[in-house]
Amino acid sequence: MPPSLIQNDKPENTMMRRCPLCAESTTALYHRDRRRDYYQCATCKLVFVPFAQHLSAAAEKAEYDKHQNSPHDTGYRRFLGRLFTPLVAKLAPNARGLDFGSGPGPTLSVMFAEQGYPMAIYDPFYAPDASVLTQTFDFITATEVVEHLSQPGQVLTQLAAQLAPGGYLGLMTKRVTSPEAFARWHYISDPTHISFFSEETFRWWARKHSLVVEFPGPDTVILYKTLT
Repeated sequence: MPPSLIQNDKPENTMMRRCPLCAESTTALYHRDRRRDYYQCATCKLVFVPFAQHLSAAAEKAEYDKHQNSPHDTGYRRFLGRLFTPLVAKLAPNARGLDFGSGPGPTLSVMFAEQGYPMAIYDPFYAPDASVLTQTFDFITATEVVEHLSQPGQVLTQLAAQLAPGGYLGLMTKRVTSPEAFARWHYISDPTHISFFSEETFRWWARKHSLVVEFPGPDTVILYKTLT
């Protein structure tokens, strides 16, 4: 996959409110605040910020540069444990993984490597080796990533294609629950957050791609690619 499908490049001649997950054009205003508009897709129920209101790539990276994540931070490890613990319990010995969107301080990949799972990492800003996007993996993780994607449909489809049969895609992102909760949700105050998934959205996407989905926690999702 070319890097432009990973980064938040702004496609030209695109309908401003076409859903970036399923590409349907039946969308309606879900919420508006002082800074941005948020639309919801009638098909997959994704809530998203229109392209015109996204940050530039430079401004986006400047926000990520503020992050102080580190594998030496025990609190951050506990946070990632919400996905790590249920996912590692499913893996066969020596399963090979990819941490997609690893950020400026890769940590989840370190946690898996410590347990004997060889890991690759990819991040469009901090680890932009696109060769890993042509490889197949037994499991792929993306923690606090999908909410940043301008083109989540293309990226998630690519990641699912990179899973070996019997593989797992583990995601961490906070989920939309209701318009009332969304209006007072701290998650939307981050200017880099532009795609918001609900449980219904993940179930729709799993059905479309013939994946089995489970929700180990309120902000974690594990999708399984069956053997057949």
